[in-house]
Amino acid sequence: CNTSLLCECAVAGRGKAKKAKHAPTVEPLQEGEEVTDTTGQKWKLMKLQSQSMTELIYEVSRPNSKESNHILKLAAKDGKIFNEQNFLQRAAKPASVEKWIRQNKMDFLGIPSCVGFGLHADSYRFLIFPSMGQSLHSVTEQENELLSEKVVLQLACRILDVLQYIHSNEYVHADISAENIYITQGQKSQVYLVGYCHAFRYCPGGQHVEYREASRTPHEGTVEFISLDAHKGAAPSRRSDLQSLGYCMLHWHTGTLPWTELTQPDQVATEKHRYMEDVEALLSHCFGKKKVSSAFHTYLTAVMTLQYSEQPDYSALKTGLSDALLKLGGSMEQPLSI
Repeated sequence: CNTSLLCECAVAGRGKAKKAKHAPTVEPLQEGEEVTDTTGQKWKLMKLQSQSMTELIYEVSRPNSKESNHILKLAAKDGKIFNEQNFLQRAAKPASVEKWIRQNKMDFLGIPSCVGFGLHADSYRFLIFPSMGQSLHSVTEQENELLSEKVVLQLACRILDVLQYIHSNEYVHADISAENIYITQGQKSQVYLVGYCHAFRYCPGGQHVEYREASRTPHEGTVEFISLDAHKGAAPSRRSDLQSLGYCMLHWHTGTLPWTELTQPDQVATEKHRYMEDVEALLSHCFGKKKVSSAFHTYLTAVMTLQYSEQPDYSALKTGLSDALLKLGGSMEQPLSI
């Protein structure tokens, strides 16, 4: 994969996935300009990869180096990027990730590694990451076809691994979408969950937050895929991430959700509420005349009935998906066939 974007416009697949925008707008910097991180390391802006109203993504390199194998995410100093930096420093330290990998006998965990950060020109904050390949969104747009059930199950298993890690570190992601999933293809595909601007510490000091509607800004995140809790302005919890992943799985494989064409967040929330207790109807709508995947049915039934503060059974969820993957002739070790 080519060096690519960390964040893209919030357009998921073939339907418009709108993102709530609350951060101040940012103006592009000149290519060739240098920024200095908190350790004194300089980084040269090589190429503007992506631009939205609130974020800029550049290919960057160290001065005197011809390789641009890092990306820099730039946004307003006091915007959502500060929340992402806080999460990365608190819960995604490379040493902590490596320890988790060893303890769980894994070979990889798709947590982005922030190798530098800092402030620039009094009004910008930036984060620097090694290149992580292409976003799932850009891959599916290029191929212009839906993902097979096999690939969706591979992705879901790997994302579940990341969610279990961040949940065990008292955080939830709160904005799972194809734009925030990155894939490095090779002998083994590496799948990253990125974009922690909406990450929320749901269990500070081991004490789960209480469920309170309207305690936060409603509809935060990519509206098509966020949980009903987020629509209601309640703090996201573990079930929020798992339900969002379920919506994404359906969309990647079938190309639609009952609310895909709706433009008002309140209308989307109404539809999600309607289908929360009727998983069969949700599946029927998405799969149409095609045979409904039993793995999707099992996963969605489990995550839609989770209580707000309940600890999910990650092992059971992953076993259900991986067993179905094996029946399709796939495995976690195989590269993603996208």
